[in-house]
Formats: sequence, structure tokens, C-alpha cells
Amino acid sequence: MDFTLSKYQTLLDSLTSQSFTYQTFEDFIRNPHEKAVVLRHDVDLLPENSLTFAKIQASYGIKGTYYFRAVPESWDERVIKEIYNLGHEVGYHYECLTTTKGNMVNGIKNFEKNLSALRKLVPVSTICMHGSPMSPYDSKDLWKYYNYQDFGIIGEPYFDVDFSKVFYLTDTGRRWDGDKVSVRDYVANGFNLSFHSTDQIIEAARNGNLPNQIIFTFHPQRWTNKPLLWTKELVLQNLKNVVKQYYFVKP
Repeated sequence: MDFTLSKYQTLLDSLTSQSFTYQTFEDFIRNPHEKAVVLRHDVDLLPENSLTFAKIQASYGIKGTYYFRAVPESWDERVIKEIYNLGHEVGYHYECLTTTKGNMVNGIKNFEKNLSALRKLVPVSTICMHGSPMSPYDSKDLWKYYNYQDFGIIGEPYFDVDFSKVFYLTDTGRRWDGDKVSVRDYVANGFNLSFHSTDQIIEAARNGNLPNQIIFTFHPQRWTNKPLLWTKELVLQNLKNVVKQYYFVKP
């Protein structure tokens, strides 16, 4: 079974065996190591699942980055603080143009308000767009008119990483080759590599066939060892993929 916590730990073991350095996204932007993995987590739903990931990583002595949305299903102040206190980076998972229906002025006000609220809980120096696949608005467009650096932000993955040199892997669509069903979580990848399952990534890692710099994106609500929740997520995500592919993904 894929997308279980057990499989996730096996993935960490395989990466660790190849002497990758684990960096937060902030650390990677400031001082990228030659052989590094960034573990990014989009906390879209079920923040307790993200806390479980954070605890697993802490047991390995690993640091990751966790991006929280400013919505009740993600924003859990206890979880936010606990993840930060475990040594991880916390950032803002913004979706301001979806929230304000494309209004740029209201969008930047919404961004500043939510960023300030998050900074009252923990330090924040990086942000990451939430794809909002069912929305007609791309919140990255906010930065056509404003600069996130003006808010003390040093990095946004979709703008500040050269993905011709850094290999990007995301579990969007509950698969690692989900670009065909992704509305916005994709990049111009400069590598002739593709994986469908976590086992394929694990095998490549063990054989030394992964690039030296990698950014993973995980959605922890998808990962569980509980059979009923695992099956529910599988069914719902497959249905969602069909809807996205036929109605939202550009051909």
C-alpha cells in the first residue's frame, strides 16, 4: 500500500541512506547545500496529520517546512506552535485571490492580515501559493502587482527555485506523476525523470539515481496507516482527479 506512514518512513530511510542533507525551504533559499532535500508540506486539511509527520521527522532529527492556510480546516494554533517547537519551519499557504474573488487590492490586504496573524504565533519568512484547483483565480498573480519581499518574505517556491536544477516531486493527485491532473501545482521540470509510486522513488534513491537537490511536496492528509481513512482518501482523490482533468486542467 502506498501513501501510508510506514511507506513515508521507508522513503525517509532511503533518502537518509544516500547522505542527503535535509533543509527547510528558508535554509535552502539562504544557503542551498550541494546534496539536499527540502520536505515541504501543504497543510490543506487535517492539521493533526501534519503534526504526525512533524513528529516522525523530529524522531529522525530532520527539519521540514509546513505551510498553513488561513481557513479553519488548516489553521490550528496549537498544531502550528507545536510543529514550530519541534524545530520545523512554518510558512503561510496563501490563497488571497480565491478568497477575494480576484480583487487585487483586497487580496493584498487579505495577505497582509493573515501573514500578520501567523507571525503572532511563529516566525514566518517564506510563503507558498495554495492551488485552489476549483477556483478560476491563481493567487500567484498577486505578485504581478506587489512584491512579497516588501513583507519580509525571502522566498516563494514557484518563483525562487530554478527547477531546471532542482528536482520537484509532489504528491498532488495522490500520485507522483500528477501533472496531468494538476491545475496549478506543477513546474517546468528540467529532468527526464518520472515516478508514479513512492516505491519507485525509494528504489531510485537506494540505487543512487536521484538528482542532488530535490524539493518534495507532501499533503499529509493523504497519508495514513488507518485502512478506512486510507480507502476514503483513495476514492475521493480519484474522483477529484477526474473532475480536475476534464473541467479544470488545460489540454
